[in-house]
Amino acid sequence: MMRLTFLGAAGEVTGSCYLVECGDLRFLVDCGQFQGGRESDRKNREALEFDPRTLDFVLLTHAHLDHCGLIPRLVAFGYRKDVHATHATVDLMRVMLKDSAHIHEKDAERENRHRRRERLPFKERKKSSVWRDVAPLYTVLQAEESLRYARGHRYDDEFKPHPRVRVKFRDAGHILGAASLEVWVQDGAQEKKLVFSGDLGQPGHPLVNDPAVISSADVLLVESTYGNRLHKNLEATLNELVEAIHTTFAAGGNLLVPAFALGRTQDLIVLLRRLQTQGRLPRLNVFIDSPLAQAATEITVKHAAGLDDYAQCLAAVNTHDGFNLRFLETPQESMSLNTIHSGAIIIAGSGMCEGGRIRHHLRYQLPRRECGVLFTGYQAAGTLGRKIVDGAHSVRIFNEEVPVRARKFTLGGLSAHADQAALLQWLSHFDKMPGRIFVVHGEQQTARLFCDAINSRLSWAADIPALGQTASF
Repeated sequence: MMRLTFLGAAGEVTGSCYLVECGDLRFLVDCGQFQGGRESDRKNREALEFDPRTLDFVLLTHAHLDHCGLIPRLVAFGYRKDVHATHATVDLMRVMLKDSAHIHEKDAERENRHRRRERLPFKERKKSSVWRDVAPLYTVLQAEESLRYARGHRYDDEFKPHPRVRVKFRDAGHILGAASLEVWVQDGAQEKKLVFSGDLGQPGHPLVNDPAVISSADVLLVESTYGNRLHKNLEATLNELVEAIHTTFAAGGNLLVPAFALGRTQDLIVLLRRLQTQGRLPRLNVFIDSPLAQAATEITVKHAAGLDDYAQCLAAVNTHDGFNLRFLETPQESMSLNTIHSGAIIIAGSGMCEGGRIRHHLRYQLPRRECGVLFTGYQAAGTLGRKIVDGAHSVRIFNEEVPVRARKFTLGGLSAHADQAALLQWLSHFDKMPGRIFVVHGEQQTARLFCDAINSRLSWAADIPALGQTASF
């Protein structure tokens, strides 16, 4: 008997983590952070409520933090075995996890300074525990320690992380190194095949290949981030991008672009360069305000041979012919952007505005009516980005109330996630309906609509697991 417990990304998008058990065999698929909303910190601190030392291995689908961001915490709690991923994912984790740890340390430091400024009178302190210092979710040293256990693999090469388990990483077409997993587990005299879609990409997306076809599974977990909608085609999206830039520059402002350092930033660099070369955009001053994005771009160039033809262009993009691209490293360079009042495109992390340098720029630029904010990816419920997209008149940034007067633009066709049609197309390659289908990595209503689409189009029955639910088969 095999057991599958849904420890995250069940009825929501973030926190991907699935525990597989079969007799004395135990392993995780993904170990991601929850992101967005007031509850995310509590959920991250309570997420690993089992003994990590009992695990035999961990498999990771890709390097986004909602899939790998709790690995340092897992190791801090005693895990000392292998963490398997593609080679590119391992390279990216080395920068992603350390950057995440640095943000956790800085956020805790900032929160503790705020608490000390607001301290209760001394005689009242003992009555409340609220004034205890906040510890970071994990530290840079813990992140560095966790990277010792990372093991890289190539797409389509079968390996055995355990005598009773065979695994293949298949190209998921989502970001560099992203994989769907084919996992065969020996259960007594029977071998059962589990397939984890991971995050599937939209076919035809810049830089990455289309998702690999998988044809069979006994148990299937499929993502549903955009399972309720269709993306615009790329040409329509490029027209929207051009319009956002022209509108903002004509108003005399700067365009802020919250973007994931990994994947989305590299897409934008190539597309902006292409549009400028085609004469659809004026001379551009593009600032990438993210050391993490610079590192991710260098890693992308390193692994360009495994990506599509657009990736070859990335290595050639530099300052010439009216395209001024500059990566900023130091906080001082970042702050210098405040002196530029118009004509700049500022791309900074994080993509959902939950951390990183984008929050500093939003605090400074959101009150300016002439400026614009361009959202190019999914904004999870409860995140700062989602609040702005949903029309908040003001938002709280660094314990300050900031009015939202800047124009808002959204691009629907640059998503690194497959839309409903692409998800159904990927599912259609299965020879027959898997024995069990679980729809994960989607908000509750979205997952329900995608389940209905699966039933309507494929005549398959799928379930939406609840957080903490265990399924046996």
